[in-house]
Amino acid sequence: MLCQKEMLLLETRTSSHQELLSDQVLQNVLQERFGLNTFRKGQLNIIKSVLQRKDALAVMPTGGGKSLCYQLPAVVLNGLVIVISPLIALMKDQVRQLNNMNIPAGCLHSGQGLDEKRDVFSRIKTCGTFVLYLSPERVQNPGFADWIKKQNIVLFAIDEAHCVSQWGPDFREDFHKLCLLRDLRPDVPILALTATATPPVLADVSYQLRMNKPDRHTHGFYRPNLFYQAETCIDDEFKFHFLKNAITKTPEGRILIYCGTRQQAEDLATRLQTYFEGVSYYHAGLGAETRKEVQEKFDRAELRILTATNAFGMGIDYPNVRLVTHYQMPANIESFYQEMGRAGRDGQMSRCLLLYSKKDKGLQSYFIQQSTAARDVISRRWDGLNAMTQFAESYECRHAGILTYFKDFERITACGHCDVCASTSEWIVEKPVFAYASEGKSGEKSEKKVKLKKALNRESKTKKSTFEIKDSQAEARMLLLKDWRREYAKENDIPAFIIFSDRTLIDLANKNPMSLQELENVFGFGPAKTQALGEILLKELGHS
Repeated sequence: MLCQKEMLLLETRTSSHQELLSDQVLQNVLQERFGLNTFRKGQLNIIKSVLQRKDALAVMPTGGGKSLCYQLPAVVLNGLVIVISPLIALMKDQVRQLNNMNIPAGCLHSGQGLDEKRDVFSRIKTCGTFVLYLSPERVQNPGFADWIKKQNIVLFAIDEAHCVSQWGPDFREDFHKLCLLRDLRPDVPILALTATATPPVLADVSYQLRMNKPDRHTHGFYRPNLFYQAETCIDDEFKFHFLKNAITKTPEGRILIYCGTRQQAEDLATRLQTYFEGVSYYHAGLGAETRKEVQEKFDRAELRILTATNAFGMGIDYPNVRLVTHYQMPANIESFYQEMGRAGRDGQMSRCLLLYSKKDKGLQSYFIQQSTAARDVISRRWDGLNAMTQFAESYECRHAGILTYFKDFERITACGHCDVCASTSEWIVEKPVFAYASEGKSGEKSEKKVKLKKALNRESKTKKSTFEIKDSQAEARMLLLKDWRREYAKENDIPAFIIFSDRTLIDLANKNPMSLQELENVFGFGPAKTQALGEILLKELGHS
């Protein structure tokens, strides 16, 4: 049994710990040390998990305030927080900001001299509170591992934690080895942070880092200042003129256009330069100095429009990006959301436009086929591509689908600011009705103009007419199936577009299959989906 003195000490420690966790104490630290008035959505709960010495997984959108979730605990706990980050530029920026607030911080990276590194270690010795930024490679240094064992470390924070998982879109081998932290200091809690990760990726991150029953926090995927629009384009010419319309409708602020290949980024920039000023391109095939020059010009707003591959990625943070366009469909919804999320960081309304054509899926399929990854990783990449395709082809609230896909704690049924919920909004980018009449080789004008006219005649002012339902009975079946899909999605907490796409719904309504065998002839139905949903659908259609 505990003696009276030990009981008193335990009660004192418990009382002290509870004081640290009080909302008022944390609010005071936020205001006095960080100069902020209120916590953003999710921050307070994440910080409390850390202060309770628990492992935690935190999913917050880029710009949602992830860094505060490990910086504030460093101040409250008066100890060393080690942050693992892949971006030197981001390390330097956060260190500068913390030092300006008189919060001791430093970073260690390959670009430093020996004296700079010694200065960081010296400051850690003399400071209680310290936030130290490291690359994942440095953790694996044997000498550094010995040093970690001797320090007063209160938290390991892993930024861009989705890089740990082979199932994530940005897997990195050096992140995969960070389980070493648990071996070196099993007493130190781990906070894994990412802007985009699905529940399966989070589960893998937890497993790979050997986290102990981590608290999960998923917040902030709903961005009410972003207007989502997804358009199916009949060919590249139609797509280009759609983009022109979008740029013309965005006269102020920066514009990012994501392309599927380096060549597409260059070609598109060259063509846009004949219509707009301040256009350039960015991709990993450019030399380091050229990439730096392009980014600095974009920073200074000497360039307004940038076509880029996904190499223009992590660490990009501009307040006034008013239009983000995917000129080709990305590989998965995680990449789509992360890249679209670079719009409207200042809270002002901004456009997010997906221009989708059938061959975009072919390009992403080619990339998957060229991969040498393990079979289960390849399988998940196919699943991700199928989900992205179904999202592009769906006619359900865009934001609602995103929130459900990422299992955000917040859910909605209709947003009022996407092309599905607000098809007549002033934020809609109009279709390029006269695209082929003004451009193209003379021999192609007539044929393309006819093709465009036919395509546009299939559409009215809303997308519902693109369903191409063959008769009134099929239309009734379609509405029935759509209601069923919505309810099934709600019951199982999955996005409606994951169950099957609108294209599948159309084919179901038109073909009206009466058996499992006939169901396999419906677009999007193979043996697995037939087995999972076949009997249910036949019953809904009145055939069982």
